Amino acid sequence: MEQERVANRLLLTDRKYLVVKGVEHVGKFDEREINLDTNMGLLTLRGEGLHITRLHLENGELVVEGKVVSMVFADGKSAAGARGKGMLSRIFK
Repeated sequence: MEQERVANRLLLTDRKYLVVKGVEHVGKFDEREINLDTNMGLLTLRGEGLHITRLHLENGELVVEGKVVSMVFADGKSAAGARGKGMLSRIFK
């Protein structure tokens, strides 16, 4: 059975609360930058005090709180995703 594709959606409220749908992998992250592989390519979030408050890879959903300064999209997958499992994948076995 073919897996249903999750719609790629970003909802940013007051540059402080971001919901991203279509997330497949979380790579490097800290309070200033979060790198995500989505079903439409790489997404890099930059800001201040960024915290991942919810992550459901099964549903493709990520929630970030903090001050979002920029969102940069690129085609393809991140190098971190291509090398292997990310830190969150290793933590939540």
